[in-house]
Amino acid sequence: MNADKQDIKIKRVCTRKRSRDILKSHLTPAKKRGAGPRFQQCPPTRRFSSIMADIKDVEYCSDNEDLFGGYDSILEDSSFLAKLDDAEKHERQRDFQSASYTSDVDQQDFTSACSSNDWKQSYEDILTDSILNGLGDEPLDLPVSQLHFQEQVCENVKRSRLQEGTKTSTPFRNTDRTERERNVFDTTNRQVCEGSLRITKKQSKVRRSVTDQLKRTMLCNAAAPSNVSRAVVLKEAVVSEEISVAMQAMETVFPETTDLGPFFGLPTKVKDLMYKLKGIKNLYDWQEKCLNLDCVQQRKNLIYSLPTSGGKTLVAEILILRELLCRKKDCLFILPYISLVQEKVRGLASFGLELDFMVEEYAGSKGKFPPVKRRNKSSLYIATIEKAHSLVNSLIETNRIENIGLVVVDELHMLGDGSRGAIIEMTLAKILYTSKTTQIIGMSATLGNIKDLQTFLKAENYTNDFRPVQLKEYVKLKDTIYEVDPREEECFKFSRPLNFRYSSAMQKIDPDHIIALVTEVIPGHSCLVFCPTKKNCENVAGMICKYLKEEFLQHREAEKAVLLRDLMDSGNGSMCPVLRRTVPYGLAYHHSGLTNEERKLIEEAYSSGVLCLLTCTSTLAAGINLPARRVILRSPYVATDFLKRSQYKQMVGRAGRAGIDTVGESVLILQDKDTNMAKNLVCAPMENCYSNLMHDDGKGVLSLILSLIGLNITTSLHQMKEFLSGTLLYVQQQQLCVEKSLWEVVQQSVELLREKDLITGTSDGQTLQVTKLGTATYKGSVDLTYSHVLYKDLSRGLEGLLLNSYLHLLYLVTPYDLISQCKPDWMVYFRQFTLLSAAEQKMSAAIGVAESFVARKAAGQTVKKDVDMVVVRRMYLSLVLFSLLKETNLWSVADRFQLSRGFVQTLLSSSSAFCSCVLHFTEELEEFWPFKALLMELTQRLSYCVKAELIPLMEVAGVMESRAKQLYNAGYKTLTHLANADPAVLSKTIENLYKKQANQIVASAKMLLNEKAAALQEEVDDLLMKPLDLPLQLI
Repeated sequence: MNADKQDIKIKRVCTRKRSRDILKSHLTPAKKRGAGPRFQQCPPTRRFSSIMADIKDVEYCSDNEDLFGGYDSILEDSSFLAKLDDAEKHERQRDFQSASYTSDVDQQDFTSACSSNDWKQSYEDILTDSILNGLGDEPLDLPVSQLHFQEQVCENVKRSRLQEGTKTSTPFRNTDRTERERNVFDTTNRQVCEGSLRITKKQSKVRRSVTDQLKRTMLCNAAAPSNVSRAVVLKEAVVSEEISVAMQAMETVFPETTDLGPFFGLPTKVKDLMYKLKGIKNLYDWQEKCLNLDCVQQRKNLIYSLPTSGGKTLVAEILILRELLCRKKDCLFILPYISLVQEKVRGLASFGLELDFMVEEYAGSKGKFPPVKRRNKSSLYIATIEKAHSLVNSLIETNRIENIGLVVVDELHMLGDGSRGAIIEMTLAKILYTSKTTQIIGMSATLGNIKDLQTFLKAENYTNDFRPVQLKEYVKLKDTIYEVDPREEECFKFSRPLNFRYSSAMQKIDPDHIIALVTEVIPGHSCLVFCPTKKNCENVAGMICKYLKEEFLQHREAEKAVLLRDLMDSGNGSMCPVLRRTVPYGLAYHHSGLTNEERKLIEEAYSSGVLCLLTCTSTLAAGINLPARRVILRSPYVATDFLKRSQYKQMVGRAGRAGIDTVGESVLILQDKDTNMAKNLVCAPMENCYSNLMHDDGKGVLSLILSLIGLNITTSLHQMKEFLSGTLLYVQQQQLCVEKSLWEVVQQSVELLREKDLITGTSDGQTLQVTKLGTATYKGSVDLTYSHVLYKDLSRGLEGLLLNSYLHLLYLVTPYDLISQCKPDWMVYFRQFTLLSAAEQKMSAAIGVAESFVARKAAGQTVKKDVDMVVVRRMYLSLVLFSLLKETNLWSVADRFQLSRGFVQTLLSSSSAFCSCVLHFTEELEEFWPFKALLMELTQRLSYCVKAELIPLMEVAGVMESRAKQLYNAGYKTLTHLANADPAVLSKTIENLYKKQANQIVASAKMLLNEKAAALQEEVDDLLMKPLDLPLQLI
């Protein structure tokens, strides 16, 4: 043969790969041969050599990336090829004579193969140890795919040696190929060799070039058949390679390193997903600078502070993805509110599915303690403040806290926010003390004493005043607008008069000119009006509607009609009369008096522009991000308290929508009496943030000490002192521990816990231990004030537990902290009491609420007998919950008990969370074993409060009752149905479901399904795993 090789030129698309020399091989598949001529059917008379001589060099172009994943091919190594050729020459000389007689046979066989049009490529030669020995023992630095090839060759040699014994060291072709060998060969080469020359040389002993075989094998490996497209496989290979490069870089990072990978140390796929799922193409300059900080690259702790809407969360998400993908560590993302947790779970579920990590929700009654231990996937825990604390406790207890590679805290300045601030401080202090490898990232508003927080967290600080949209702050006095300017002596600078003609009647109704301010921007732009109270929100929304023109009704009229219908469906036919009047004008109110479904529908309608104005309370500023062109502060008060600067900044920070507005405006409406205080509000420096462990008579210190002893973090006063030196309270003890020192506070707290029978120990404090009640208290996250009361109630409940009704259990899980907010309507109380069964009335009397007492109160009579009113009010709330479980219609229950639907919603959510706490409390006390199964079922019922068939759909983040009903009626009846749904079909099938929402719902369902399946698989693996402590068996 005069042309047994074909030149192949491989083009490199990826600029990061090094160039190759021109490769020569006759093994390139025909379908990959670019513009080169294809093989024609061979005439029977033509010789093989003439065919090969006619073939010109072809150019092989890879589709997107290098076939070999970025590694230099061993074909680049001339020394390696030389060794192969030398070894081969020796072998060829040895059996040249024995192989010479086969040429005629080959020609004859080839002619017959051409005539039958059934060419087959010859079977792979088996390389013997003689060729391999010629390569020497010099180690080769090869990639995994090539090492695998080398191991395969060695395996074939061993197999050949076993079969042939010591007959020969010369490789030979197997004449009678078995059916199994044919199947393996055909399967491997079907796609690669289709359309190319296939030649069967029967009984031939001519050995193919080892170099050619190696090249052919590598090409076959690269184009091997797969269930997925080659492009997908290549992309996954690129992602894996980039993650590997980033991991190596992170391990050997130096201070001068500014970029660890294509996208801040992450695969390019992450950048593509950011654009696809979030619409983010480029980062702001400050974000790039922050991600490239030395302290970030070296995994030091960091606090970064920016104004609201500056894009802080995106930086945190990139760092989380880097931890999950590159370091393969779990992450904890702490957010202040349940709504924010659910929003973030929905938003990151798609990333989890694409990048193969778990997203787990820890909010309300959701979350498993300790979390499922996953062997093959990393997890992102998205948690509320309280749930994050319980999660960290469970990880410390099971010695898994080191698995958390990164903790991100949103709204870090909430460290100064009462009891919730104390919980944040406890959580972070425990992480700092127990794990030296966990990085902490805090996002905070600008604070006056940020250095205190830096000292506490051992963190560096990055501050920037960047806003994507310029904010202009104004105040309104009488009918004049002033611009806020700290450089002015009076802080305010005249801007313009307010041009709006008011009638005398209108002036009386709207003396603050709110209508004038809002009509300057709506309906073309959006507006938020912050009001001091919930009732004021509803009144202002109603007042504005009275004076809006008819053209407001025509703006997006059809979409507002759909919103009204959805609001009606969410209330099972009931609807708030204020919303019924305001929504047609594009207005609504937003406060805690809304149900969860109403709140979600209103937020979605405002975000999409169907609603152009919301009147709201200050809670909206701290919750879900709903920006506006103009923000109006109806008054500088929240209820009766004057605004704090942090609250003010949070509210005005909602002004200006990135990508939509070029400017954002805020207007603070002032009365003359508030002018001086307002100057301090808008021009004063930011407030300081102080530890709240001493808040509410040191309740935070008590809870911290109890959990430290229970988790065996500290077992003596000396260790306690050491731990507390790492808290924010220790940093600020000069300001906070004025009356008594921190050491005295600790000693008094330990003594108090002893008196409550929560801990025991020696008098000198050298050995401290937690009691069973103490363990149940901290594991159940039960307030120390109520732990003994709860224990007594549960003990008394066991004596006559009513099992044929939920009423008794509901009484036991009704939250203690809501009792003070309840004032029973005695006629309603008596009417509901008479509807109870005899057994239920007997149970009520047993706990201290007799029918005679309720009847006398309803009749307006004086009751002389001493009755515990706390028990009476708690029983009233239990009746509300009891009615909810029976009817599941929140509106009708609220109406029946003369309560606001918002309060009933809060009662239901709080009861669900407290039921989960009581469940964990009873699990630690053997005497309460009957409650475990009962409370587990009740927790689920309270969490969703819907018919049983809707619960699987309600588990998906963002799916409320009305949406669950729509999905169920459309045939999506289980989690599996929803996880396998096509988002495009889903958005068309379900009314008023946008495609983005459909994508998030399907992604959340898939993530939840994967989570449940993975948990079951882990359980199976644990069962089948061989015990490490298995006793040795004697033979």
